[in-house]
Amino acid sequence: MLTYTLEKEKGSSLYTALYTHIREDIRSGKLPAGSRLPSKRSLSANLGVSVVTVETAYAQLIAEGYAYARERSGVYVCAIGAPEQGQPEPPVFPEEQEQQPPLYDLSGGSGKALPFPLSVWAKTMREVISSRGDALLHRVDYRGVRELREAIAAHLYRFRGMLVSPHQIIIGAGSEHLYGLLVQLLGRDSPYAVEDPGYSRICRVYEANALTLCHIPLDAGGMQETALRQSGARIAHLSPAHHYPTGIVMPIRRRRELLAWAWEEPGRWLIEDDYDSELRHRGKPLPPLFSLDRGQKVIYMSSFSQTIAPSLRISYACLPQPLLERWQQKLGFYSCAVPAFEQYTLAAFIASGSYEKHLNRLKKHYREKRIRILSLLRSSPLHGLCTVEEESAGTHFLLHLPALVPDPLLRQRARERGLDLRFLSDYGRSPQAPGILIFNYASLDTDRLPAALQTLAELLQELQAGEKLS
Repeated sequence: MLTYTLEKEKGSSLYTALYTHIREDIRSGKLPAGSRLPSKRSLSANLGVSVVTVETAYAQLIAEGYAYARERSGVYVCAIGAPEQGQPEPPVFPEEQEQQPPLYDLSGGSGKALPFPLSVWAKTMREVISSRGDALLHRVDYRGVRELREAIAAHLYRFRGMLVSPHQIIIGAGSEHLYGLLVQLLGRDSPYAVEDPGYSRICRVYEANALTLCHIPLDAGGMQETALRQSGARIAHLSPAHHYPTGIVMPIRRRRELLAWAWEEPGRWLIEDDYDSELRHRGKPLPPLFSLDRGQKVIYMSSFSQTIAPSLRISYACLPQPLLERWQQKLGFYSCAVPAFEQYTLAAFIASGSYEKHLNRLKKHYREKRIRILSLLRSSPLHGLCTVEEESAGTHFLLHLPALVPDPLLRQRARERGLDLRFLSDYGRSPQAPGILIFNYASLDTDRLPAALQTLAELLQELQAGEKLS
């Protein structure tokens, strides 16, 4: 007769304890294949538990293939292969340690969160729960919730002058997710052109999709049209409204040249990455390529990462008419990867006018922050050592430092003093001029900036003195 000491652990049950004991005896060979288990009544009496407890434990063993039942005969042990020689020890992983943030982060990698009306967002969420009800639990269209696509279409018309049908909009769980889907849509047969220097994550996503990349150099107007023609690429990924990291705003002439390249041959496409066009501090942005495109060769992309939060993970692509049917045929089987609740909430947030109010406050916040930072730079010891290059847009600018040492060495020396720096040379395959610092102020704490500027100035002055001595 089987005899076990059964203890009911917190969050568990007696039948689970009994099932575990019998299972381990079967695995170790103590209960060989073909042996009959005690009847439910006799085992329950022996262990002092209910018949239901034994019956449930046996049912779990049968369900997992450790035992089988014979009608009017009983429950027998299944053959499961060679007995296990003891359970392996669980793998030991190093304890996760949170990285300590740098004392001063001028790269934008850490700091304060974006200013956002959380109370309004919470109220909108409650309204969506009460008004949408069961709709939140239903599968949504592969393109995304219709209300969100309609809200985005209306927003693009008001802010970017774009005439887009909600049918052309695809909602995705972040830009990287949409990059991968576009590769499946457009194919891997031809090289893809990317900007050099450019946003490194774009290249990493494309390389992870086994693409051949052509790194096209930039000039004052953005991606060079001549170099693009010579590359043999048929798809070009670019950010004409405000390039990262250089800050270049592509002039209308270059935009028309790139459109002409796309129109010349079938199979050529432009992916327009408009990641932060709403954050322009002076004047209006130039019309997007999508609006200038009479040949329907531009895929327009944007997200809410820069204006709400990267953690929201909602991006979208606007497809030209010729790609709509292809998307449905090739990718329409994918479910939309963004939860319906977040989509309905964002749709209501935009439609109510709350997003527009938030954008106006956000632009004012960044405009005032930018003015304060530039003022602090002028009054700091860095004044006279560096020059600022910026386009009154986005949340970053370039700070030209004296090229005293290579960028990696300057970064290392700065890190030893608690400064985290990123350079233009970190984002390019082709050689870049040294000493061009990317100053990202989106989450920068301006109260701590004077100390950071003082530290950087002292480091540069020491390097200058060392250069003179040598």
